[in-house]
Amino acid sequence: MKRLHYIQHVPFETPGAILDWARSRGFEVSHTRVFLNEPFPSALDFDLLVLMGGPMSVHDEGQYPWLPEEKIFLKNVLGEDEDRIKIIGICLGAQLLAEALGGEVYPNRYKEIGWFPIELTKAARAHLLFRDWPPNFTVFHWHGETFSLPKGALRLARSEACENQAFLYKERVLGLQFHFEVTPEIVAALLEESASDIVPGPYVQDPEAIKGQAELYEFCHERLFRLLDTFIRL
Repeated sequence: MKRLHYIQHVPFETPGAILDWARSRGFEVSHTRVFLNEPFPSALDFDLLVLMGGPMSVHDEGQYPWLPEEKIFLKNVLGEDEDRIKIIGICLGAQLLAEALGGEVYPNRYKEIGWFPIELTKAARAHLLFRDWPPNFTVFHWHGETFSLPKGALRLARSEACENQAFLYKERVLGLQFHFEVTPEIVAALLEESASDIVPGPYVQDPEAIKGQAELYEFCHERLFRLLDTFIRL
């Protein structure tokens, strides 16, 4: 049986629909919830690693003792046989991957919070991951930082607010700045726990606008399942 291991940084940013996908595909699921001081795996006996989001920055090592440990753990995983373990990072997770691969993480010009469209790059539309996808579609965002593209990575998507929305590295590492996995429960928790992030801005929606997009969850989850199915076959 294949195994998925996920790292969760805060209680309210769970893997959401990723767990639905994993269980429907027969994956055994394990986790490291750093906010509960759970240890990182000592043995790299999983097939897929998922790094979740969180309100902290990759630079906040002084505030979060687990963050330096996670970076060491991630370097170890990235150093493994390239065909053995695939890695997906979402939001903070994508920023951690970008930094580990030699990119930089820094404040984005704009905060991007709510439901906004992204545009696939020409390279993404030609790649198996996004073949036959629409060139533009709306996804959920909640971030104030961004990353530079690691050397050798393929840029997959952009938005008006953020140039680097997704990247693929060596067919093995996938970074997504946006969120396909969110459920209404996750979004409600974000609105409660991170309410201070919602400040006036061209790419910040108010809570009512965010909650009023119920029809988008089904689209995002269908696309998430399709993306993950293809990614694990690369």
